[in-house]
Amino acid sequence: MRFRRLCAAALLATATLLVPLPASAAVTCQEVSYPVRVGLTPLVTSQETMAGRLCTPDGAKTVQVLIPGGTYDRSYWDVGYEPTTHSFTRAQNKAGIATLALDRLGTGTSSKPLSVLLTASTQASAVHQVIQTLKPRFTKVIVAGHSIGSAMALIEAGTWQDVDGVLVTGFTHKMNYITVVPVLANMIPAGLDLGYLTTMPDTRYNAFHKPGPLVSGAISFDESTKDVFAATEAVDTILLNTVITPISRNITVPVLIVVGNDTHFCSSGLPLMGSDCSSPAALKADEGLFFPAASRLDTYILNGYGHSINYAPNAPDYHAVVSQWAKGI
Repeated sequence: MRFRRLCAAALLATATLLVPLPASAAVTCQEVSYPVRVGLTPLVTSQETMAGRLCTPDGAKTVQVLIPGGTYDRSYWDVGYEPTTHSFTRAQNKAGIATLALDRLGTGTSSKPLSVLLTASTQASAVHQVIQTLKPRFTKVIVAGHSIGSAMALIEAGTWQDVDGVLVTGFTHKMNYITVVPVLANMIPAGLDLGYLTTMPDTRYNAFHKPGPLVSGAISFDESTKDVFAATEAVDTILLNTVITPISRNITVPVLIVVGNDTHFCSSGLPLMGSDCSSPAALKADEGLFFPAASRLDTYILNGYGHSINYAPNAPDYHAVVSQWAKGI
């Protein structure tokens, strides 16, 4: 009798293990492109194409529009090295949130106009035009950026006020010029004309990943997928976000700021050379001055890594924070 009970218990346990777990919603990904008109003045414009990858879980009602930083294209959001750890888009899609990872104009498969036509503002205008095409399909649109892409996200949200949330990563309103200037000084011409720049070979770890661990596979992927940025994109990034009255003062929707131990935007004791990133509360107090109208401001510090936080070994921690925040706005 005791033997039969043990056998029955074993069979019950086995049957329990064999019950299939609920599957994540199926995700459909497609290459997309959007016609956009940009120019330095309303009277002098050019027709361009902004490309990206749209990934939509079944039933998704929220989409994150992702803008990469300088010398990155959309691959920053879907890192191919150990993607289960480093792919931001996979993490958000798994959480049921759609993602549109864009190539900034001049990068990836987007069109490549003369670099002088590209500023942070013209890039933001192009993103705004893309967002308008998404409105009928999704009930919530979040604009997100990394580094200079975050500046563009802030310009887009502050100018047109057409989004439901803003995600800022790898960026604050206080830039540490002591570390940023040497990175810019080491750029070399690349692309259509001399105004397009990229990093010198084998400099990306020091520029974007330090003080994180030097993982050769991650850095090799970053080096192999590096892209360009137009020098003119930096001009109004600084003017509209760090020098004159910041455009972020016009943002009324929830904002989430995420940084690592980023020497380009976090101070090491010099108050004018970076924000106070010693804790989420300190960063919120420091950055709160620039978001007086935002309905909510949240902050998160991903410790142990530098500027390009999707490459961090603990990137899933911040990915989870973002998806939870996105679902709550």
